[in-house]
Amino acid sequence: MATPDPSQVLGRITLVTGPEEFLAERTVAAVRVAVRSADAEAEFSETAADQLTMATLGELAAPSLFSSTRCVVVRSFEDLPEESVAGLLDYGEDPADGVALVLVHGGGQKGSGVLTKLRKVAAVTEVKTVTLKAHEYPGFVTNELRLLKVKVDPEAATFLVQAVGQDLRSLAAACHQLAGDFAGQPLTVEMVKKYFGGRAEAKSFAVADHAIYGRAAKALEELRWALEGGTAPVLITSAVAGGLRSLARFKGAPRGMRDSDLMREVGVPDWKLRTLREQSKGWDEAGLGRAIRLVATADAEIKGKAHDAAYALEKMVLEIVRAKPTRTG
Repeated sequence: MATPDPSQVLGRITLVTGPEEFLAERTVAAVRVAVRSADAEAEFSETAADQLTMATLGELAAPSLFSSTRCVVVRSFEDLPEESVAGLLDYGEDPADGVALVLVHGGGQKGSGVLTKLRKVAAVTEVKTVTLKAHEYPGFVTNELRLLKVKVDPEAATFLVQAVGQDLRSLAAACHQLAGDFAGQPLTVEMVKKYFGGRAEAKSFAVADHAIYGRAAKALEELRWALEGGTAPVLITSAVAGGLRSLARFKGAPRGMRDSDLMREVGVPDWKLRTLREQSKGWDEAGLGRAIRLVATADAEIKGKAHDAAYALEKMVLEIVRAKPTRTG
């Protein structure tokens, strides 16, 4: 959330809803910045919703000897006692001019009744946070870097997600690190690899991509590097299984779909769609089915049925390449 104007939060209620804690916390921080910009001496306080009564809200919102401007954050709003609902709604009809009240609801059905009522109050602004879908994480990276005045190649954004994972806090920290070290430079895959190329997840995806392309030698080379670097075998089978499932969804999608619709259907960003289009050449339904079964077998083997996980993975890679009717390496 961009920092709002003080007039958008003071004398109003900001309702933050949804399960994504990192985005919710960003909204709270943005409100605090706005309040501070209006009054450098503003006071800040927090409470849990289960402790909120109209008496405690009055105390939290009351002007002090030092400032009449305050920001009050109420956490776990889903736990608001029923007896406090009416008083809070009354407050919403006439909120204190110098107070920014922030209500943070963690999502779910608990407390949904009071949310429905609050949404009808003119002084309430709702900011919804949602858990991102897999194909939306590269967009988060791109936007995060845009806020830091840095451009990033689509493939570099996706590589960062693969390397760091889908924790937004970790991704944001990685973006700040890259923006600081490559200030003003468009970020490429090579730049991101310089810092994050050794991550286990990234190595696993490299093995998967080469195997699905049918490049046996390159897939085996990446596999050996990954295992020597300490990548857990289960991460490799997981990456290969995920790549094959995406390819199966791509192959099974209705013909003639627009790329925007196809991305939603398959659950991948635009650059990955281009990759799948290339990887799909030479694969048929029977070959994909066999490849998926091979990964399941290898996964079972490395989880206890095989004495040599490296051998099981090498065998998996070679057999997946053979399962592709037309191979490229």
